[in-house]
Amino acid sequence: MMLKRVILGVEYQGTHYQGWQTQPSGNTVQDVLELALNKFAKHPIQTVCAGRTDAGVHALEQIVHFDTELNREMYSWVNGVNAFLPADIAVRWAKQIPVDIQDQHAFHARFSAYSRTYHYFLYNAKIRSPLWADRAGWFFRPLKVELMREAANYLIGEHDFTVFRAAGCQAKTPIKHMYEVKIRQQGDLIVFSLRANAFLHHMVRNIVGSLIFVGMGKREPDWIASLISAKDRSLSAPTFMPDGLYLAKIDYDKKWGLPDATNENLPYDMTF
Repeated sequence: MMLKRVILGVEYQGTHYQGWQTQPSGNTVQDVLELALNKFAKHPIQTVCAGRTDAGVHALEQIVHFDTELNREMYSWVNGVNAFLPADIAVRWAKQIPVDIQDQHAFHARFSAYSRTYHYFLYNAKIRSPLWADRAGWFFRPLKVELMREAANYLIGEHDFTVFRAAGCQAKTPIKHMYEVKIRQQGDLIVFSLRANAFLHHMVRNIVGSLIFVGMGKREPDWIASLISAKDRSLSAPTFMPDGLYLAKIDYDKKWGLPDATNENLPYDMTF
């Protein structure tokens, strides 16, 4: 039988998991997803993801692929696998393409991606909200969004982002290209959206923490530029909580024909 590469768009709430990547405990999104795939396919399946998420981090659309000889309709891969998944993980769509595993130009969830987008949801109010618990970060002091927007401009472009890199980061280089940073506010919710070719470990949470320093008036907006130049992690703000971080979208060449389903199930209005 011809080998097929199946691509899945997976959504999950990461609150109760130790991140994406498989662990001996078995309590990761990858472990749970592969268990469901194994039950549906009735043979072992190993997945490759577009970007590993940390413990407590969510995904609006994680992209994964795996190879199989099974011939199934796409709705079967969605509904069949979802039947074996818990309520906080779901396959949203599936696409199948023929593949030659020796072809270096074959689709790859990680290496074929040309950009990633993360959202960070921050609830900014004096009193924490039980409705946003585990789904958004919380900061009780008032923040000036305009100052944070000014500061975010210094992040745009290709930079050495060492200052926002976790000590255990395994990326080959700290140099990344930040294409866009948007900061929007709707009531007490502030949403940071960052799009780059790739991200370092804890990079988004470290950036959000530093922008909050600016928003509360503790630092001037151009402090972000000085941090980038300094390349010293000890100078920037502490890593902010994971609760509000969402892997939102992975961009690929249109030739792969992947569906654009990332705006179908957002927990807030993205149009503001």
